[in-house]
Amino acid sequence: MVDAPNLQDAGDVCATLLDAADILLTHEGRRGCIDLLPDHGRLLVTGDLHDNPFHLQKIIDLTRLDASADHHVVLHELIHGDRLLNGMDFSYRVLVRVAQLVRTYPGQVHPMLANHELAQLTNRAVSKGAGNSVLLFDHALEYTFGDDMGDVREAIDAFFRAMALAVRSETGVFCAHSLPNAHAMKHFDSDVLYRPLNDEDYTPPTGAAYLMTWGRQYDEATIAQLADAWDVTLFCLGHQKVETGIEAAGERVVLLNSDHERGAVLPIDLAHPPTALEAIMHGIPLAAVGELT
Repeated sequence: MVDAPNLQDAGDVCATLLDAADILLTHEGRRGCIDLLPDHGRLLVTGDLHDNPFHLQKIIDLTRLDASADHHVVLHELIHGDRLLNGMDFSYRVLVRVAQLVRTYPGQVHPMLANHELAQLTNRAVSKGAGNSVLLFDHALEYTFGDDMGDVREAIDAFFRAMALAVRSETGVFCAHSLPNAHAMKHFDSDVLYRPLNDEDYTPPTGAAYLMTWGRQYDEATIAQLADAWDVTLFCLGHQKVETGIEAAGERVVLLNSDHERGAVLPIDLAHPPTALEAIMHGIPLAAVGELT
């Protein structure tokens, strides 16, 4: 077990984030910019989290990472919640907490790049309704770390850049924050998964990572094209408002939210992946986790 970092100490925070970034880029499952999972084991799929620390703890409890090296969890859209303190967004703390999990359970914890992380990385304004979340996040860093803010921000950016764009199992389960819009497919480089990301990939309007994290208007033709290109049987995605926490969007797509009061997660047996309709029957409401564990 790695000692927990002091969330107000710049040295601890930077070391945790940078160690985790190195692990993400070098663990044996990394291929290009995706994490490849085996044809066995258990995966807990989550949706957008948006700095909900209570749901993150429930997710950690459900995953049982210490029980088996074949237990995995995907996490995304970690930052920029609506729980401000003195008008500041302290969601850097959830990043450090997840980075600590990566250090403790290398190869089992899979943070994925999402649009809010990308916005923070590239300093492009985005909001959860309380103002520019990027600035609110930076204000919290400045308040907490003062003159060391720049070092912490660089470590956070390194952690963002090390995040996988997607996670795929050998049995065809594919997790990502989202997929490109249908009208953007003519610009999308579907081979992006097989190489490390570069600065152009993060850049709008046609960067591959930008298109994959910001898209919402994909259609059945898009799903079919990408399923064929990437050998996917089930897409598990976020970046949508899912009132019930989990829902099927066609035969091969499951959508999840894990941040709100009806947020849900999905456990998957990687040896026997479900269909989308089967998957929604196995979703776990996070509100019930205290009663189940």
